Amino acid sequence: MEANLFKKLVSEVKVGKQLPDAIYLHRDAFSALPAALNVFIPTVAKALKLDDDNWNLVKLFKKEFRLSLLYYPDFYSNSYPALKHSLNVNLAKLSHKSTSYDGSDNPPILHRKETMILAESKHYENFVAITQEGENAGLYENSRLIGFKRSWENIITHHGYKIVAGRLFRSSALINNKEPGIDRHKTALVRQELSAPMKTLVKHGYLEGSYSIFDYGCGRGDDLRELVTHGLDASGWDPNFQPDNDKIISDIVNLGFVLNVIEDQDERLDALLDAWELTSKVLVVSVMLATESYIAQFKQYKDGVITSRNTFQKYYAQSEIKTYIERSLQEDAIAVAPGIFYIFKDKLEEQKYLHNRYKRHRKWQQLTSPQSLAEKDKAKLLIMQNQELFNAFWNICLELGRIPVNDEFEQSERVRALVGSHKKVFGLLSDIFDTKDFKQAEKNRKEDLLLYFAMGLFEKRKPYTQQPESLKRDINALFGNHRAALNLAAELLFAIADTELINTHCVKAHSQLPASLLNEGHSLIFHRDYLNELPVLLRIYVGAGLQMYGELDEEIDLIKIHIHSGKLSLTSYDDFNSSLPFLIERIKIKMIDQDIDFFDYTNKNKRPPLLNKHLFLDTEAQDYSKQLSFDKRLSKILKIDWHQESLLHRNELEVLLCKAGKRVCGYKLLRR
Repeated sequence: MEANLFKKLVSEVKVGKQLPDAIYLHRDAFSALPAALNVFIPTVAKALKLDDDNWNLVKLFKKEFRLSLLYYPDFYSNSYPALKHSLNVNLAKLSHKSTSYDGSDNPPILHRKETMILAESKHYENFVAITQEGENAGLYENSRLIGFKRSWENIITHHGYKIVAGRLFRSSALINNKEPGIDRHKTALVRQELSAPMKTLVKHGYLEGSYSIFDYGCGRGDDLRELVTHGLDASGWDPNFQPDNDKIISDIVNLGFVLNVIEDQDERLDALLDAWELTSKVLVVSVMLATESYIAQFKQYKDGVITSRNTFQKYYAQSEIKTYIERSLQEDAIAVAPGIFYIFKDKLEEQKYLHNRYKRHRKWQQLTSPQSLAEKDKAKLLIMQNQELFNAFWNICLELGRIPVNDEFEQSERVRALVGSHKKVFGLLSDIFDTKDFKQAEKNRKEDLLLYFAMGLFEKRKPYTQQPESLKRDINALFGNHRAALNLAAELLFAIADTELINTHCVKAHSQLPASLLNEGHSLIFHRDYLNELPVLLRIYVGAGLQMYGELDEEIDLIKIHIHSGKLSLTSYDDFNSSLPFLIERIKIKMIDQDIDFFDYTNKNKRPPLLNKHLFLDTEAQDYSKQLSFDKRLSKILKIDWHQESLLHRNELEVLLCKAGKRVCGYKLLRR
């Protein structure tokens, strides 16, 4: 084989781990190679007297007449296998170089193994899960540092993880080992940053200094050290590492990744109940989640598995741990994220949390200045003379969607001294300012409350015996009484099962949203940023789906409401801000079945592109014009309708672009 033919054949290879200058491929995937390469590579090995048992991967160079035959003896059994031997063959010079790493303490290692085999392989799903773990842990952020064993292990440690039975774990031991052969203390890991449950507490404002925190099963105390450094009232206990510490009743108790390492079910329940006893406001429970196919690879033990380090792990499904918590504590468990739940002992605190969770957080624009007023109206003249003060009052009205009571406006006493009651001030300001903003704020606030009450009914939360004063005021001002609000919320909640009504509201939403895609009679797709602009019925539909999943995070880009099937889909893209993002994860929430399916697209060659992305952008967005122009040109090449949703795999896209002699470069389509 000559150099030009080799280069041409390598350019046709669409499988394998594609790097800028080379392709890595396992020998078991050679059937997907061009026939000539499939024959040529083993021929080179035989010519150099390299037995089949001494190589299993090939590295094909894209720009050079060169290849390397590599041997990773534990490719299938090790999550990150080490290179034992390489044979670098320079076909242009008819020379080769052999390098052995046998006995080296820092050999090259492999990542993203799923890209090197075929999707039909029985190992593919497991390899995808291994890569996804590393992605989620942030281990691939600097690809230059991960190629050798020592630096890879340092990165894992730096991010607060360890490899257990080939998988990444971040968990704490709970109590002294009572089961012969189970090493619970080995589950406590060193962390370099706050744990996932602690990060949720940061997000919701619980770590700003107003609450005491107790970390139940704190391991080596990395979270505690960080909290104390920030001046927080934080303490913890751990049976192996801090057994002499007192267990202290605290506002917030964190039971982080503890239940999953206790092999005895009675002890597991005792731990949950003990943590609950120490909680005065909110208990945070976090566990490891995994699919059945992943769990099946381990040795089964009781209701969990035994890892290679002789530790126990009990993996849960999202619905399973929620049910376990609620049955054990007889309290509602609120999903905050996959595997992370809040259980409130203080019901006023729970209402505040849920209230804020479903409350729109609007950004106020500069108020229009009052118009000139006749001097005869003394009160209005006073308002003009104290414009900053009354602007602040009007902002509070917009924020609340109602007239504030005296203690809700810091300068109430001054306002009342100048003009009179809040009601009188509001009446005067209504003559001065455009009341359209207030009417919209009132409508938004009412819808937010209906969403809050509907979600309470959906989750079958017990009625609260007490309510925060601010909530009582909202209810009285906007609904008249609590029962009226609940009745309206119940009507809306039952209405999400009415597919014709959902369809009508999807059509309405499509006409009102800055950007969305309506597949008539099937689905409505829109960007996460426009969720709160949906009609309240659709917000309740989405909210009902998210009760199982948890809160939307920044990684979710698009939301799809399935009109007839009672499903909700969430999708994440590798770079939504680019001209052609590729799908990396799809989450389908099945409300009828009370189940969640996670679909990962770790294999870059199989990631579907988001075609016609302009459909999900506001026409006023900075890059809208460029995106629209790009989408029109690309749709012409692909022969698709630029007004509609179109589905292709990356491989199909590349084939069509290749036929057209084009390649994507930003918002341009350049010649290849």
